Amino acid sequence: MDARDAEVKKELNATLQARRELGEEYESALVDSFLEKVDQRIDGAVERRVRRQLAEQQMVVARDSRSPKANDSDTFGERWGFGIVSLILAVPLSGIGGGVADLPGLLVAWAGIVGVNVVQAARNNPGLFRRRRKSSQDSDWEG
Repeated sequence: MDARDAEVKKELNATLQARRELGEEYESALVDSFLEKVDQRIDGAVERRVRRQLAEQQMVVARDSRSPKANDSDTFGERWGFGIVSLILAVPLSGIGGGVADLPGLLVAWAGIVGVNVVQAARNNPGLFRRRRKSSQDSDWEG
């Protein structure tokens, strides 16, 4: 049995004792008084829970804003790694493409390398290739 349950039980016993002493004509007022106390206790418990949850959420938000984003460093390393791997693979691909099909083969190999890098850049920066809307500040100066 919880300490809060014991307090509610004491209040209920006190209300029942008062009803026995005062009689049935005060029963409605005693019940209303008891229910008001229970309602206040529930409101207090709910308020404490809400405050605790809000505090926890604020701490999570504060921690997230203070700590460096994991994907920022991952994306940076991923970009450099991808670029280095592209350059390393460009050498043998150029040799194979140029050796097998001369200039057209070389152009196809480099088109593939550039294409893969463009797709990677678009994946890491979703707004990179979107058209920027012209705002009133960007408009040409009219004299």
